[in-house]
Amino acid sequence: MPSLDATHPPAATGAAGSDAAIPAGRSHRLSTRLIFLIVGIGTATWAPLVPLVKARAGLDEAGLGLLLLCFGIGSIVAMPSAGAAAARFGFRPVLLAGTIALCLTLPVLAAGSGLVPLALALLLFGAGMGAVDCVMNLQAVAVERLSGRPMMSGFHGLYSLGCILGALAASGLLAAGIGAGTSVLIMVAGIAALFAAAWPGILQTGAGTGGDAGPAFALPRGAVLVLGLLCFVVFLTEGSALDWSAVFLIQLRGLDPAWAALGYAAFSVTMTAGRLAGDRIVARLGRRPVVVLGGLLAAAGLALSVVVPSWEAALAGYALVGAGCANIVPVLFTAAGRQDAMPESVAVPAVTTLGYAGVLAGPALIGFAAQALGLSAALLIVAALLVGVAASGRFLRV
Repeated sequence: MPSLDATHPPAATGAAGSDAAIPAGRSHRLSTRLIFLIVGIGTATWAPLVPLVKARAGLDEAGLGLLLLCFGIGSIVAMPSAGAAAARFGFRPVLLAGTIALCLTLPVLAAGSGLVPLALALLLFGAGMGAVDCVMNLQAVAVERLSGRPMMSGFHGLYSLGCILGALAASGLLAAGIGAGTSVLIMVAGIAALFAAAWPGILQTGAGTGGDAGPAFALPRGAVLVLGLLCFVVFLTEGSALDWSAVFLIQLRGLDPAWAALGYAAFSVTMTAGRLAGDRIVARLGRRPVVVLGGLLAAAGLALSVVVPSWEAALAGYALVGAGCANIVPVLFTAAGRQDAMPESVAVPAVTTLGYAGVLAGPALIGFAAQALGLSAALLIVAALLVGVAASGRFLRV
């Protein structure tokens, strides 16, 4: 099993312009935080466009679901290639290309109506998001390693914060009567400004990745496969909170639909707070206890939501799920950068891809289980998987 707590010295590289021997400074840390913030804002900018795209394209729910698959396909295809490209050419060109893709496609998604242009734009948008997501985690691994202290949770916290700030900004612009096209252009301008501010601190390459691009795609094996499967479960849990918490609260707890978003809000608030405080938590407890305790806490939260028949208990349960899940994935990404079963430029994209697969496939898998067994039983299955994450964390080598 991969080591989560042992110090892993930076590998020497012979690549020209490598940052491996340069301690990570404030500009590198700030740059990494800003890139995570950008991905959160980009995600939040897309979310309110979904019903507008559905209406303009004249799609039913099934048609919209097929269209949304383009985002997932673009992301999953781009991630492994982005890791190989970043190792070969450096982080900067890949992050630049991915951010340009975001900035070019969001206006098309805001104003386009034809099914083919929308599908192509969503495919490219997913590819851009996947590329940036992959490489920002590679940079985060390198910056954390060079800094010599836990930082990954804080970086991921900026993503969660970006989702919240982006949602507030996008909703505020639309509520003010500004059209979707203009609102998106304002959001895109903000993303471009943040990326310009991040540019000076982007590493040329990560410690241990320079000069060894590795294959563009490789099946995860050994420690990387274990880490990827654990990420799959945690991302599946996050997807269940996003897609099924409102349904659960309305159908099984009788909550008014106007308040059904409170479940995901409770989850998001505790996850964001947990990640922003996560570096201190990891430094105090250690990485392995964070995985064990986090998995148990999240499982207990889901069990509380299902077993206690009140909406108040369900909200408290989703808050526990957010707190429990908050720092597991950052710890697993750190572990992906420390293992030696596969090159870092292949391992981090592989773990990221498996995690995204959990987000994309998880809600559908829960739907199938709910159809066969009921939604409560489906959520208890997710809780059992989280107990498995906690149990696996116990055997991760220190």
